[in-house]
Amino acid sequence: MFGDRFDRYLARNVLAAILVVQLVLLGLDMVISFINDLSDVEGGYTAFDVLLYQGLHMPWRFYQYAPVAVLIGSLIGLGSMASSNELTVMRAAGRSLTRIIWGVLKPVALVVVAVLLIAEFVSPRTEQFALAWRLEQMEGAGAVLSERGGWQREGDSYYRFGAIRADDTVVDVTRYRFEGHRLVSATHARRAVWQDDHWVLEDVDVTRFDDEATHAEHRASATWDTQLSPTQLNRLLRDIDSQAPSELWAYARYLHSQGLSATQPLLYFWQKMLMPLTMASLVLVAASFVFGPLRTVAAGTRVFYGVIVGLSFKYLQDLLAPASTLFGFSPVWAVLVPTLACVLLGLYLLRRSG
Repeated sequence: MFGDRFDRYLARNVLAAILVVQLVLLGLDMVISFINDLSDVEGGYTAFDVLLYQGLHMPWRFYQYAPVAVLIGSLIGLGSMASSNELTVMRAAGRSLTRIIWGVLKPVALVVVAVLLIAEFVSPRTEQFALAWRLEQMEGAGAVLSERGGWQREGDSYYRFGAIRADDTVVDVTRYRFEGHRLVSATHARRAVWQDDHWVLEDVDVTRFDDEATHAEHRASATWDTQLSPTQLNRLLRDIDSQAPSELWAYARYLHSQGLSATQPLLYFWQKMLMPLTMASLVLVAASFVFGPLRTVAAGTRVFYGVIVGLSFKYLQDLLAPASTLFGFSPVWAVLVPTLACVLLGLYLLRRSG
C-alpha cells in the first residue's frame, strides 16, 4: 500500500508537468500560427475565423507535440522531486530505480492512450474539416482542397490527378491505358464527379492509338470504371501524415495489391503504432538525466539537454524516412532506430550513475 502511494505521487507530479508543458507548447504554436495566418484575412474570412481554424488544428498539434511534452514533462517532474530530495527519500525507503521509472511510465500510458485515440478518431476528421472549412470561407464551396496531385497505377492503366475539391470532385483526370508495353488510349477529363456509387467523367477527350492511325473523340460525360473510391483518392491526394493508422494501413494494402511501393503510408503507420515504445524510450532518457551524470547540474540545463535529445530524435526519424525509400529497408526501422538509440542512451547514462 505504501508503494502504491509512491506511485500515485509520482504519477501526479509527472502527469501535471507533462500537461503544463503540452499546454505551453500548444499555446505558443497557436499564437505564432494565428499571427502568421492573419495575412490571409480578407473578405468573408475574418480574424475570428482564423482563430476558429487554429482551434480545429489543436488535436493534430496535440499528437505532434506529445513526445516532446512527455520528455520535457518527465524531466521537469522528476527534476523538481530530485531538487526537493523527495526521490532521495524514496530511494532510502527501499524504492528501487526500476520501480521509480515504472511509476513514471504509468501516467505516460494515459498520455499514450489519449494520443492513439486522437490519431485514429479525432485529428484526421478535424484536419480535413478545418482545411475544407477554411478554403470554403476564402474561396467558396468549389475550393480546391488539395493541390498535391499525383500518379496512380491500377491494372493496365496509369492515372494522373490534378487536385481534389472539398466536395470530393477530382479536377484534371488523365488516364493512360496499356496493353503490354503498348499505349492503346489516352483519356483526359476536366473533372470527375462521384454520383450514385460510381464516378462520372465530364468534358472528356479520348485518343485511341491503333497500329496505323490515331482516333480522337470528345464526350460530354462518360462512366469511369475504377476501384478507386473518394476515400482512396482522398488518401492519395491529401497530406498523408495526418491520416488515421487504419486509413494508412488500408492505403498500404491497396498499394501492395497494385504492385506499388507502400513505404510512405507504412512509415507514418508505424510512427503512430509504435508511439508507446517511443514515449517509453523518452521517459528512460529523462530518468537518466535526473539519476545519471547530469543529476548535479541545474534543472534548466537538464531541460536544455532534453530539448536537444528531442530534436535529435525527430531529425533522425526525418532523415531515415527518405532513406528507407532510397535504400529499400523496411520503414519500421526508420521508427525503431531512433527509439532504440534513446533506449541505449538512457541505459548508458543510468549505468554510469551506478
